[in-house]
Amino acid sequence: MEWNYYNTFIAVSDDCPVEYGAVPPDKAAGKTKPGIEYDMIAGEPYAYTQEEILYETYVRHKRLPPEERDAREAEMRAEFYGKPKACMRASMLPKKYGWGLHFNAEGKVALVPKESEAYGRFADGEVEGVKVLKAMRNKKA
Repeated sequence: MEWNYYNTFIAVSDDCPVEYGAVPPDKAAGKTKPGIEYDMIAGEPYAYTQEEILYETYVRHKRLPPEERDAREAEMRAEFYGKPKACMRASMLPKKYGWGLHFNAEGKVALVPKESEAYGRFADGEVEGVKVLKAMRNKKA
């Protein structure tokens, strides 16, 4: 099953509460799912596909020691890919923290802050060949 976006921009949700791209805060127990997504994408723009981000976030959020992760890799992949998953349109990055998500022709993603000129060009459909989608709303209308 193919879960990746190609030549697509996910704009922030209509009810996103911030005006600027914000780094998701950690909790006392460690990294949150949006924090893990942010670290991966901001740290290596255009290095990961949606599938890779979703899977790595799932695994890292479990906080397993490397040896246990290695021992359970096949089991965890089967568990993860065996169930339907919400796509990056449901991520808190575009819903709550003000980050647009640009997926290039290879399906690799980069963050685009809401306040940037690049965000405006993507969101307004000015970038040729890039489909624009909105992130899912935080609350039902």
